Amino acid sequence: MKRSVLILICFLVVTPAMSQVSNKLEMLDIFDLEYISDPRISPDGQQIIYTRNFKDIMTDKNLSNLWIINFDGTQNRPLTTGKQNDRSARWSHDGSKVVYLSNKSGKTELYLRWMDSGEERVLANTPKTPSNIRWSPDDKYLAFNMFVARANPSPIKMPQKPAGAKWNSPPKYVDNLNWRRDGVGELPSGNQQLFTIPISGGTPRQITEGPYNHSNAVWSPDGSHLYFSANMREDIEYEGLDSDIYSLKLSDGNLTKLTSRYGPDGSPRISPDGKKMAYTGFDDEYLGYQQQKLYISNIDGSNSKLVSGNFDRSIGNINWSADGKGLYFQYVDKGHTKIGFITTSGKVSQVTEGLGGQSLGRPYTSGGYTIATNGNYAYTWGENYEPADVGAGNDGKNQRITKVNEDLFDYKKLGNVEEIWYKSSADGRDIQGWIVTPPDFDPSKKYPLILEIHGGPFSSYGAVFSGEIQLMASAGYVVLYTNPRGSTSYGAEFGNLINKNYPSEDYDDLMSGVDEVISRGYIDEGQLFVTGGSGGGVLSSWIVGKTNRFAAAVVAKPVINWYSWALNSDMSAYGTRYWFDKKPWEDPEKYLKHSPISLVGNVTTPTMLLTGEADLRTPIHESEQYYTALKLRKVPTAMVRIPGAYHGIAARPSNLIAKISSVLTWFDKYKTESVSVDIKR
Repeated sequence: MKRSVLILICFLVVTPAMSQVSNKLEMLDIFDLEYISDPRISPDGQQIIYTRNFKDIMTDKNLSNLWIINFDGTQNRPLTTGKQNDRSARWSHDGSKVVYLSNKSGKTELYLRWMDSGEERVLANTPKTPSNIRWSPDDKYLAFNMFVARANPSPIKMPQKPAGAKWNSPPKYVDNLNWRRDGVGELPSGNQQLFTIPISGGTPRQITEGPYNHSNAVWSPDGSHLYFSANMREDIEYEGLDSDIYSLKLSDGNLTKLTSRYGPDGSPRISPDGKKMAYTGFDDEYLGYQQQKLYISNIDGSNSKLVSGNFDRSIGNINWSADGKGLYFQYVDKGHTKIGFITTSGKVSQVTEGLGGQSLGRPYTSGGYTIATNGNYAYTWGENYEPADVGAGNDGKNQRITKVNEDLFDYKKLGNVEEIWYKSSADGRDIQGWIVTPPDFDPSKKYPLILEIHGGPFSSYGAVFSGEIQLMASAGYVVLYTNPRGSTSYGAEFGNLINKNYPSEDYDDLMSGVDEVISRGYIDEGQLFVTGGSGGGVLSSWIVGKTNRFAAAVVAKPVINWYSWALNSDMSAYGTRYWFDKKPWEDPEKYLKHSPISLVGNVTTPTMLLTGEADLRTPIHESEQYYTALKLRKVPTAMVRIPGAYHGIAARPSNLIAKISSVLTWFDKYKTESVSVDIKR
């Protein structure tokens, strides 16, 4: 009898806890989301090493381990384990060894692993973290980038302080235009230099020098040269976008400049026979959006030809085919990331699509791939309902070979994602968007609508998973996200419709999207909400200055005043040259004309500001200006400041949760009881 009573009590205690498990996505599920990145296929095309990214709820950190899986999806298993960051695995050409970076010792070090035995060792004890690691053709050496500090003593001389005196730290002397960067803070003096190191280990050999950043180095097939890009202009602070490709002869250090036109030439790749060089770049015309194009020249840089002139998309991640007849590359087409192939004569074909899933917050297009000599490739398989997994294929015949979120999405029900196209009221152009409806959506009922706007502004959303948008849908909102004019992946002309004219008719594109969703009959027109971050913050603050149709807005990390932004952002040199025709003091009227602060007198919409306190891309003073202006006008407003966060607020999992929770808290506050009323009544 006592045992029966005890069992009943236990059942009553356990049942309520079990009933709290929701089949909808919840805030804490952010910590359970995983995704893969950097899939590296072995030289023989039979195995794939990938980085498996996960989160630790106790330390609020993003972590990663290395896993390995056969090309056919069998024997999926970890290579490394632990609460650390293991990444950047690179196969030797013979497939017998792998190098990778790990901070498991407490600092990021370069490790060498023998694949047959699993033995490994620290290859080099470097003062800074290596990057862009490349094996030499004979697998005897590695080349990599590493930051080298440079002394920059202050000219301000302080007198000797008395013994035992406690003075403030000495003054900081700054004389560089680009002296800080978002995500980093104040920049140390120094540059990225190139190094080589033998596989036997030892001290890395520095092979470049000077006050320049050297990057993207690749070996010549015979191992005698390194090819890399660098900007060696004297006026580099003001002409930072320009770069050229150089060759470095390792035997004597002889440096040769191979390109010379004005524009960013980079990502050199040497053909298998060592006779040709492919690279990406463009002639800089100071436009807001400029596409990376593909060029092929002789190995000495002569006879350079534009190969991708008829392809109206930006080209990246180029790799020669084994026969040297063309190159594989990555591109984004109408919100979909793809792998393409281009012949040396410029003929383009699609290899596969469906890459993405590496942005857990908002649905930005993303992805990566590697390809083996036999044509087998590995890529980041991404789609609407899950973050990136490993995809594997050959000639477009693909399969998804991992399911890293199977434990979560086997029982979580997500909102349905529907791709739409509609006409802009500005000029009738076709605009692409996606509608996400709540789980258990009933089209016979009315729902509140959130318009979510991407940043950039020269970027694109796509048909990929978004934790933020799925959580909004889980909270009962229909969500619309679109690619208005200025978005990438629709061609150069479409991207530059906002060239030095932002914001402008992109407002009309967004409003037409809202009208399109309303026309479907399931939106409560009194329950419209708008939000966006960075460039989306610019547009959401612009929108509430142009219309009062929205019940509330959350303006995240915005530019409110282009004049103040231009002189305070970490991209001042770029912004004042590529986004405007003149400097702020030369044309203050235009800076004000496109600033949301110019429309603040029209705003009646309850508006929240949300920005990281350490943001250097859209500094928090931009939000503070708008907050103060709205307060002075007695418009309902609030300001959310994320402590310690740079522009990438979601760099810590809890910050991503804080952002989403803030948005939904504000919208829920202004959501009325008219939601989900049966429209048939």
